[in-house]
This record gives sequence, structure tokens and C-alpha cells, in this order.
Amino acid sequence: MTSSHGFGHIGRWVAGAACLLLMTTAHAMPGGGKQPLKPVDTLQCYDCHAQIEDMHAENKHATVNCVHCHDASKHVETASTRRMGERPITHTSPEACASCHTAQFNSFVSVRHESHPRLEKANPISRSPKFDKLIGGHGFSFEHAEPRSHAFMLVDHFIVDRAYGGRFQYKNWQKVTDGMGAVRGAWTVLTDADPESSDQRRFLSQTATAANPVCLNCKTQDHILDWAYMGDPHSAAKWDRTSQVVEFARDLHHPVNCFMCHDPHSAEPRVVRDGLIHAVADRELGTYPNDPAKSAMLSMEKVTFQRGGEDFRAIGLLSTADSNLMCAQCHVEYNCNPGFQLSDGSRVGMDDRRANHFFWANVFDYKEAAQEIDFFDFRHATTGAALPKLQHPEMETFWGSVHERNGVACADCHMPKVKLENGKQYSVHSPRTPRDFLDATCLNCHDGWTAAEAEYAIDYIKNYTHGKIMKAEYWLAQLIDLFPVAKRAGVSEDVLNEVRALHYDAHLHWEWWTAENSVGFHNPDQARESLTLSITKSKEGVAKLNEAIDAQIARK
Repeated sequence: MTSSHGFGHIGRWVAGAACLLLMTTAHAMPGGGKQPLKPVDTLQCYDCHAQIEDMHAENKHATVNCVHCHDASKHVETASTRRMGERPITHTSPEACASCHTAQFNSFVSVRHESHPRLEKANPISRSPKFDKLIGGHGFSFEHAEPRSHAFMLVDHFIVDRAYGGRFQYKNWQKVTDGMGAVRGAWTVLTDADPESSDQRRFLSQTATAANPVCLNCKTQDHILDWAYMGDPHSAAKWDRTSQVVEFARDLHHPVNCFMCHDPHSAEPRVVRDGLIHAVADRELGTYPNDPAKSAMLSMEKVTFQRGGEDFRAIGLLSTADSNLMCAQCHVEYNCNPGFQLSDGSRVGMDDRRANHFFWANVFDYKEAAQEIDFFDFRHATTGAALPKLQHPEMETFWGSVHERNGVACADCHMPKVKLENGKQYSVHSPRTPRDFLDATCLNCHDGWTAAEAEYAIDYIKNYTHGKIMKAEYWLAQLIDLFPVAKRAGVSEDVLNEVRALHYDAHLHWEWWTAENSVGFHNPDQARESLTLSITKSKEGVAKLNEAIDAQIARK
């Protein structure tokens, strides 16, 4: 459902009460000081912001004064001029919510020290030892690390070797465990090798400069009021898909803002990621495209906000809270980069909406979805095959799994409800492995198990899937290594193109499971079917190349 209407002026008695509320908290300022809050007349805000009134006046946040998130002193003085420069200052830091939601905030900034920080997937002890060979020619070969605590999402993007050429680094190694600093502001823990320039260039050897504005949309939404829908150019937008990414990065500070999932005016569930809204609402694929009944039960209303009399940005209001959809703002396979057209090989630049596209398809439907938009990511350096580059398709993998069909959602396993010392319950807001809370996760449903049995079952699934990943990697590497041999033997381009098509399928059904972060646990049956398909396609390619090579040798 889509709407761009203004909301009516109702519930003013609630708003009146809200404007009288004396807030006892204060905003944390960049310099570390505090700014006392002075409540404003909410009705005065509603006079211009009619679209916000219904969302705020009669909902859970009705008693939260506008000044809690906005500094509008100059804005009120100049509102009649409609000058963009006098727009309210909006506090996007999670600390704006921490004064009320303290337990959630404290869990968010906490660091899981048991995880493996900065562990590259192309590592013998990680999930994809042959990753660099198999992804040859793509920037991810410079560094592709396993994820760590969400507090570091933005910081880790800035420092990864494939993104900014090594320009941004930690101020010192002691900062690598500072979750609070990373949440309060990335630039409190990071340094810029050349703060006077904004060009993308290499500062360290064996790095790349592959970052762009779209890939930052998962890490933060600090720019939500300066980014038009889908990152399209707009007269009122400070940033768009083609913006200078170093300048854009410097304007961003906080990871995974609370308002990405919780509407700050109503406290109701929502999403803000434009690619997801575009897939669900504009392309009408639904919230669960492979389950029409479930999709009908969970609707998303696209609400469009205007600026300067034109549609500017949008949010997706959910009919009911669904952590799967909220997490799907990032944990999906999507385009966040330029690429090429499958039809003719011509380049697709950041000015094209295909550079900000959610396929919203599972591993078996992805190929058709990519063909539908005529897109591939890169050509393999050895084979020349047109290939996809997969991101982190947790949501699409989870569709149709045993857990999903039984009503389990992301939060049930990764953000369970736990009790404080005072007995009050809250949801953990630093997504963790279910192993950290077995009583609240696995054993909450599997009451016949012990904790040891639950962990045993987890390892059983992941170890089996990892074995299939290793076999898929072996045969895909065999296929890649045979290409130079085939070329030197004089194998025809027709045969090579047939094998390149097999390479696409083998690559897709291998890399999906190195990009997906559960090592098959989210959908073990689908993982096996897909990975064995990868093995089959690679073996077909190997056999076809060997046959062609033998034929060429026989001719000589």
C-alpha cells in the first residue's frame, strides 16, 4: 500500500499534554558535554508538520517532546521562509533513545569478545579458504571479513581494505574494542590520512577504493533527511547515488540508528531502507514473496514525504512488528554497486537505479531476477565469466525454512527477551548468536534438549554445510584452473562460453553460502540442494573442458 497524504489534526489534547512535559534528560553533544532540553509547543510543530501529527499525538511517544530529537530554535524563527539552511537539527544518535531505553542501548554498545574480530573469510579457519581465487577480479578479494558486533558496522565499513584505499584507520589499536565510541561517533575512534582531500585513492598497498554511497545505506541512516528515495538526484537532497563517497562518509557518524526499525514519532514498527520499500511496495512483490498468505497478513504501507512540493523520501510502516522485515533492510542480497548489462556487457553506473536494487529472491530465483533487470556484477579475472557478487542474503535464505514456517523470527534467536536484575524484561539489541542465550532461544522451544544437545545440533548442521562449501570450492577452483589450459590448447570460444554459463551457476550456488552468515543453519535443506547444484555444474564444466582439450590434442 502506498500513501502520500497529510494526516489530519486530531488528538490535540494529547499533544497539549506533551508540550507541557518536562524532560529530565539531556542530549549528548559531540564534544562530550550535555545540552539541557527545553520543551517546545508541540502544537506549533503540528501546524506545519500535519503528516506527523497522527503518527505522534496518540501513540506511545505522545509524551516525548519534539525537542528530545530536534533542535528547532532557528527553524521556528525562519519557518515562514522555508529556507532549507534553517532546517531543525535532528539527533540521529542511538543516545537520543538511551535516556528511556537504557537497557536496549547498553546491550547495543556491548561487544561480544568471544567472536572472531576481523577474521577474513578467505582464511583456512573460516568458511571460504579459496575465496580469493573464486572471486578473482572483484574488490572483495582485498578483504572480506566475518561480521562482528553491530556497534562496529559503520566503523568496520570505513576501515575495510576494499573500500577507501586505507584512508580511514583506527586512531590506535586500543580503540578496536570501543563499542561505545563507535556508536557515539565513528570519527571519535577513527582518523583520516588526508582530511584535506576527498578523492578516492590508495593510501596503503593491497587496498581498493570500491566504496560508494549506496553501500553505506545499510550501515547507517544518519543521512535520512538528506537522501531522496532510492538515492535519486533531487533539488533538496544533499547526497545521492553518485555523490563523492569520501565526503559522504565524513558526514556519517552512528551505526544502525534506532529509527531504522522504530518510528520515532509513533514508536511503531517500520523500515526505511528504500530498496526494500521499492521491492515490497513499488514492485508489489510483497513482504514474503514466496508465501502469499503470510505476505497478505503482514502489510507494508509506503508513506511518502514531500519537500519543495515534490516527493522526496519514503518510509514503510509495518502492519505488525516483524523482525524479519526489519533485519531485511540489510541482511539481504542487493545491488549496492555499479555493474554491467548481461545483454551487451555495457556498463551500469551509479546513476542507474539498478545500482540500488533489492532482488527479493531466494538462491533458486536469483538468476531469473538478475536477468529481469539485465545485470551482472563483474567478470572473473581468469575465466571471463559474467558473475554475480552476493552480499548477505539471510532473509531470503530463511524463507521457507522449518523455523520460518513455524513462526520463528530473527529476534527470537538473535535478540531474545532477557530479564534485568529488577525482573523487567527487555529485548537484547546487540544481535548475538543463539548460543549466548540458549535458555531464551533454542531451549525456549526445544524443551526436551539440554544446552549441550542444542549446541551439538547447531554444530551438526553447520559442519555438514561447511563440508559442502569446501567441496563446491574445490570443484569450482578446478574449473577455473582449467580455463588457461583450455585457452592454450585452442579450445573454441563457443565451448568456453558454454562453460562460462556453467561457471555462473556454480558460482552463484557456492558464493550464496559464503555470503550468508549462518553457514547453512538458517535453511539447511536449501543449503544442501544449492551447494550440490554448484558441485554438479562445476563438474559439468570440468568435464566439458577436459573433453575439448583432449580433442584439440588429438587433432595435433
